[in-house]
Amino acid sequence: MTGGGLGGAEGPRIYNLFPLLAGPFSRWGPHLERARAMGFTWLFVNPIHQAGLSGSLYAVKDHDAVDPRFLDGGRDPWEQFADLVSAAGRAGLRVMLDLVLNHTAVDSPLIQAHPAWFKRDSNGELVHPRAKDGKREVVWGDLAEVDNAGSTDRERLWAYWRRLAHRLVSLGVAGFRCDAAYQVPVPLWRDLIGAIKSRHPQVQFFAETLGCTPEETLATAQAGFDFIFNSSKWWDFRAPWFLEQQELFAPVVASVSFPESHDTPRLAAELKTAAGVLQRYAIAATLATGIMMPIGFEYGFQHRLHVVRTTPADWEVPTWDLTRQIAAVNRVKATLRPLNAETPIHPVARIRPPAFAFWKESQDGRERLLVVVNPDATRRVEVPLDSARPAPGPLVVVDLQTGMTAPLGGDGLALEPAGVRVVSAA
Repeated sequence: MTGGGLGGAEGPRIYNLFPLLAGPFSRWGPHLERARAMGFTWLFVNPIHQAGLSGSLYAVKDHDAVDPRFLDGGRDPWEQFADLVSAAGRAGLRVMLDLVLNHTAVDSPLIQAHPAWFKRDSNGELVHPRAKDGKREVVWGDLAEVDNAGSTDRERLWAYWRRLAHRLVSLGVAGFRCDAAYQVPVPLWRDLIGAIKSRHPQVQFFAETLGCTPEETLATAQAGFDFIFNSSKWWDFRAPWFLEQQELFAPVVASVSFPESHDTPRLAAELKTAAGVLQRYAIAATLATGIMMPIGFEYGFQHRLHVVRTTPADWEVPTWDLTRQIAAVNRVKATLRPLNAETPIHPVARIRPPAFAFWKESQDGRERLLVVVNPDATRRVEVPLDSARPAPGPLVVVDLQTGMTAPLGGDGLALEPAGVRVVSAA
């Protein structure tokens, strides 16, 4: 598990640069600089391999080719990608790339070259991945499901995935976000992660496990993943389910929180206020070892990212600019050890609504802090702390959205609308 903060490793702070919105690699420079200035340490890039007929980033047709939408000029495509990775490194950003092992595009040449690698129904037709969206079942007809568990040619199939990952690492990729990780057999993950880490122990693996059961998440995490993505985005700060999940997962694997992702609607379109959006980011930064944010979040973009239809022309006029405030949140997170630790969250029952508060400890238990939140975006609240002090002696209060620090005066806090404060030992 990842440790945290001063005296330990900082958790990953991830900027998701959605490639369809950013366009060709050669135009990513300003985005890299902005991510660096906001204090991010990782750049997560969705699939850049050549897509199939549907055009979906996640319908990979050819793993050996780069999608033309990300290329400029006639230079070797992988040299262009390697240049992008190098530019990210100069900006202090490690590159994480999506790794999609559960399926390919239905028009992938692999289907003809290696038919035993794919699942078939009773009529011999390709099986398409499917999932539940509420009560509705979604079938992705542009995808062919890979038979990673039962293929009669499993040895060569798994070797293919190992070669793919090794090649990407050789180009400078430092981590993988593993799409639909729980749908891929645990033995394959153990094989692949073990093979990569035996030669490149610094490479990190992040499991996408959203939408599966806690038991499936736990089983996937135990395959050797460094991180999972947690479900805190959907927590109402009251229901016990997220606290129970943290209690279950924290001893096993570190996690990454996010207020929004490329798979969700834009938070700015839902909340309409910069203060509310910034608060969700600040809260997410306290709930897990890592934090992730997609491109455009800082500017209050309204239009949902789409894995087929988004183009650089969809870049929006900013509704607001939160780059300075997000940098402040990231700076505070980097310097407080408990905010980089994967430890259970303990609510403080004595704090009266609408405010809520919880304890967070460092991995070694030596440091403890109190996170206090005013979820009301319309009014100021007074929060008494006489019986909820994180440590004896003088205390310091950090405004998470601005980074400003002041001694705690008296036995309470006054929180502005949508405010988030961290109280720790001075």
